[in-house]
Amino acid sequence: MSDRQIYVSITGLRLSRRRHAVRFWWHAVQAMRQAHSADGNLFADTRTINGVHHTLSAWRDQAAMQAYLVAGAHRRAMRAYPSIGTGATVGFLSDRIPDWDDVHNIWQRQGRPV
Repeated sequence: MSDRQIYVSITGLRLSRRRHAVRFWWHAVQAMRQAHSADGNLFADTRTINGVHHTLSAWRDQAAMQAYLVAGAHRRAMRAYPSIGTGATVGFLSDRIPDWDDVHNIWQRQGRPV
């Protein structure tokens, strides 16, 4: 990236039951579409690692990420989240977007339950 710091967000969710998969994916797709078009979003992607559904996103700043967090599809997904699974999130300033090889480890070490 540049010498300017970006805000990185890593989330991870483990479904509480397999039957929640359709509902999870419906919300996840909508929230990812919103992220891609959100003001201040620099990068957004998903991966499933060891059964944990992760998102990795990078933002111009924390305020841009927080505006996305409480709006539209993501807000609806957060409301559905407690009945779908359990997970954690971590956000931090960085000079680069972490590699996917590092994401799950960062999430395990630093993630805060939500």
